[in-house]
Amino acid sequence: MIMDYAIHFTFACFGAAVMMCLWRIITADGVGTRVLALDTMVINTIALMVLYGLLLGTEIFFEAAMIIAMLGFVSTVAYARFMLRGNIIE
Repeated sequence: MIMDYAIHFTFACFGAAVMMCLWRIITADGVGTRVLALDTMVINTIALMVLYGLLLGTEIFFEAAMIIAMLGFVSTVAYARFMLRGNIIE
């Protein structure tokens, strides 16, 4: 019973965090700030997927969260290389 309340409360907290990151992506001044906000939004989305998996009691959402984590890491590295060098692939 208390676990359901805790999961729903954390859904609300992480949902608000995703919305704040989205707002920061829209209103940011520089590209670096947008990349950091996007990376933080990916992390919060991963947390939401894990919470949804806990709520339903299935393992498939944990695997999907791992795939999104890998894609988020690769995209952050690609953005960083593009900002530093101007190209991604040499």
